[in-house]
Amino acid sequence: MVVNVGNTGNAGRAAGNAWGVAERYREFSWWEARGRSDAHEELSARISQDPEFCDLLSGSLPAGNKRQPDLLLAAVRYLDGPHAEMGPRGAAAYGRWREWTIRHWDEVRAVIMQRATHTGEPAHCATLLPLLARLPQPLALLEAGASAGLGLHPDRYRYRYEADGGDRAGGVLRAELGAPESPLVLTCRTGGAADELPERLPQIVWRAGIDLDPLDPVDERDDLRWLQALVWPGDGERAARLSAAVDAVRPAPRPRMVRGDLIDELPALAAEAPPEATLVIFHSAVLPSLPPARREEFVRLVRSLLDGRPGGGHWISHEHHSVLPWITDSAPHAPRPDDARHLTLALDGRPVALTGPHGQGLHSLSGARNSLRR
Repeated sequence: MVVNVGNTGNAGRAAGNAWGVAERYREFSWWEARGRSDAHEELSARISQDPEFCDLLSGSLPAGNKRQPDLLLAAVRYLDGPHAEMGPRGAAAYGRWREWTIRHWDEVRAVIMQRATHTGEPAHCATLLPLLARLPQPLALLEAGASAGLGLHPDRYRYRYEADGGDRAGGVLRAELGAPESPLVLTCRTGGAADELPERLPQIVWRAGIDLDPLDPVDERDDLRWLQALVWPGDGERAARLSAAVDAVRPAPRPRMVRGDLIDELPALAAEAPPEATLVIFHSAVLPSLPPARREEFVRLVRSLLDGRPGGGHWISHEHHSVLPWITDSAPHAPRPDDARHLTLALDGRPVALTGPHGQGLHSLSGARNSLRR
C-alpha cells in the first residue's frame, strides 16, 4: 500500500492532531521509555520529530487508546517489522523502520484496531501474595482487567523474598515458598518487618477475570505472540518470565474469563463466586484506562458489591498513586513514592505498601499490618 502521509484531511485540524500525536510520543519517550528501554526511547523520540509520520497516525487512527505509542510499536514487532527484536537504532535504521511501516500500513493499522495493550504481569503476584495469604481462606479471586489471566494463578509460581540490598545484585533471602516444580520463580526485594511476608500459599477455590480483550496464551498461539510483542525490546528477563508463567499455568484449569467492560460485567460475575469463599476483587495497573469519573464509579461498585455480600469480602488495588489519589492523600503513612513508577498497594482503600511496577519490590508502609481486617 502507498500512503500519502502529507494529505490526511483538513490541513489545520490535521496539523493540530499531528502535534498532539507528536507530543504523546515525546512524553512516552521521556517519562515511560527512558531508563527502561533504550530502543523504545529512541524510536518514540524520532517519531515525535517526524511531522509527516505523526500526520499519518493522526489521520488514520481514532483519538484515544488506539494512538498509544506502545500499541503501534508492538504491532510492528508482531508483524515482524525491521529491527523487531532490538528496535531501530540510528537514523538509517529508523528510515528502514519508517518505510516498512508505511508500506505495510494497512496490516499495521488492522493489528492496532484489533488488539489492545495488556498490563497482565505475573510478577505482580509476588506483591499481592502477602495480602492474599493473610485473608480468611479459602479465596475466590476476581481480577478486573485480567488480560491473559496469569495473575489469577499465584499458587502456580514459586517466590523468593529478599531483603532490599540497594544497588547490590542480590539481597539476603528472607522467605521462600511456592510450588517447588514451578518453571517460574519470582524474586521480590522487600522492606519492612519479616513477619509481614507470607508463610504459605493461599487456598484458591474459584478464579475469574474481566477484560475488554481477554487472551489465552496457552491455547491460542496468536495471543501468546501478541503478548511477546508487547514486551519491550531488550527486556529478556520479562520475556522469559512470560514464557515461564504460561508454562506454569498450562496444566491448570482455565479461569472463567468474561469479555466486556469492567463495570458492566462485574456484578454478575461477582455473584458467581462460591458463598463459602472470601471474595477478593483485585486489579493491577488497570484503572488508568478509565476516565476519572468511571474510576470513581468502579470503586463505588466494588465497595457496594462487597458490603452486600454475606460475609463481606476484600478489595485489593494496585495502582499508581495518581489514579486513586484519595487513597494516599488521606493516609499520613503513605507518602508519594520517590520513584514515579512505583505503584501503591492498598487493601480495602488503605495503603499497605509501595511496589515496583513489575513486582520486583515490595516496601511495607508503617502501620500496614493493622489495616488488615480479619
